[in-house]
Amino acid sequence: MSDEDPVLVHEADGVAQVVLNRPEARNALNLPMCHGLSEAFARLDADDGVGAVLLRADGPAFCAGADLKEREGRDEAWVRRRRLASFAAYEAIERCSKPVVALVHGAVVGSGGEIAMSCDFVVAADDTTFRFPEPHWGTVGATQRLQRVIGKRRAKELLFTARTMAVDEAAAVGLVARTVPAAELLATGREIAATIASAPRLAMSLTKQAIDLGSETDLPKGIRIEMAAIERCLADGGWRGGVEDFATAMRESRSRAAAQEGS
Repeated sequence: MSDEDPVLVHEADGVAQVVLNRPEARNALNLPMCHGLSEAFARLDADDGVGAVLLRADGPAFCAGADLKEREGRDEAWVRRRRLASFAAYEAIERCSKPVVALVHGAVVGSGGEIAMSCDFVVAADDTTFRFPEPHWGTVGATQRLQRVIGKRRAKELLFTARTMAVDEAAAVGLVARTVPAAELLATGREIAATIASAPRLAMSLTKQAIDLGSETDLPKGIRIEMAAIERCLADGGWRGGVEDFATAMRESRSRAAAQEGS
């Protein structure tokens, strides 16, 4: 992998960073980037050494949408294949068994929003804006994930008008989980990822799976999904370490409190 690849992957201490790497094109999504995302997340999903993934971008924007320049001179069959490649990329992100956190900044347009929404949650710099202009570009997109994240009527309003949504509004409607100063985005993301990666891997993976599967059914079935996950944790035995860690933390807390009272 070279610095010219449209998607870079860095791994350290149980955390992988997947980086959109077309800064000169404001990280517009093209076919090589679609393939790069699909390949990166398929590999990370199978990597037992990775406990959390950060998806971020180099350059002034997270992603300025689909790269319409690559469609010049193409026929309908090519455009159809290109759209299927983008759907495959979003699905690879979404299906990754490891928690995936999007770190977004600058402009997040169209396909950039799809990439972000495919992650488990989004942390945004305070300079972030969102826009979904697909109908105004003569195409259809973001009609499914967007409504599931922010609701049908809000999704329609954004898609029909193509207006720019500021980060504060994005946080208010649930598109963004947390907003931080732009200068602190990467450090915050690393801290979040390190916290996630420090948890028992099976429990974290099953938590993600239980939430995702449970969101597709009713509460009684969801409880059964959670119980099945609990049984797997019990069979694995890793839960004992969690109990021991909790007990140790409580002892240390009591010791600190006693020392403070005695001082």
